[in-house]
Amino acid sequence: MKQVIVITGASSGFGALAARALAKAGHIVYASMRETTGRNIKQVESVKQFAADNKVDLRTIELDVASQESVDAAIQLIVSQNGRLDVIIHNAGHMVFGPAEAFTPEQLAEIYDVNVLSTQRVNRAGLPVLRKQGRGLVIWVGSTSTRGGTPPYLAPYFAAKAGMDALAVSFAGELARWNIETTIVVPGAFTSGTNHFAHAGSPEDKSRLKEYEFGPTANLAKEIMKGFELTAAVDGDVSDVAKAIVKVVDMPFGTRPFRVHIDPANDGAEIVNGVADRVRAELLRSMKLADLLGPSSTEALSQKASWGLTECNREKR
Repeated sequence: MKQVIVITGASSGFGALAARALAKAGHIVYASMRETTGRNIKQVESVKQFAADNKVDLRTIELDVASQESVDAAIQLIVSQNGRLDVIIHNAGHMVFGPAEAFTPEQLAEIYDVNVLSTQRVNRAGLPVLRKQGRGLVIWVGSTSTRGGTPPYLAPYFAAKAGMDALAVSFAGELARWNIETTIVVPGAFTSGTNHFAHAGSPEDKSRLKEYEFGPTANLAKEIMKGFELTAAVDGDVSDVAKAIVKVVDMPFGTRPFRVHIDPANDGAEIVNGVADRVRAELLRSMKLADLLGPSSTEALSQKASWGLTECNREKR
């Protein structure tokens, strides 16, 4: 079934790849980004060319996740053009690299804004549409850093991604009775195919940073990057993240998994998340709130039965 989809942070990386893959799968896709007439004008032209070459419905839309006004306008435009919105994909994010102490509190707030508060702005604009429709899907592009093995020097980013994951889990339960599904896509570290490390921000407190560049941590930054190279899977393909998102979108309503991991390096996040998600499910069942584990409409339940979704599979929710 053709879905109307908006994806944030789609100028590059996971967002751009997912937008193109979803469009090729037959969906109407809005690749959102800011400054579509400024610094991202080349990305806009690239999207237009891709859509023309592949005869797909892929569109760009101005959407600054840091502005509620911009988010509201984008969602309103999408609904006015299509009469509906089916899928919201939270992908916008920004990475920083350096010793935690050298980042100012204001920088941490900025990283939290991009990675966490942005999702709240988009949800407040888009969820009323999905709830009114009585159907929808929200996909959160997270990170294995929230519960996997994590090195130092990425603290602000890791903390923000953990915050986003916690928000996603809570939203999932609150939206279930509205027949809105949630899937958290959890990519591992890909050292190529994205601009995460190339565009990573650095600490503003240069004097504090300089202190860490001498003494016992003089070479730590280089050692961490070398460690990423050592642990990165040789066959890791960043396009697998886009393929996973397409697979989730294309699954029948009521059958989508709560969490999907794409981690060639296998850093352990899938194991830890599995325990955490099981504990969440057990608590909700004990509280007699098991229906919050996913949509419980007659349609959703019948589709689950027809697809043979077992209780074992549901534990993943």
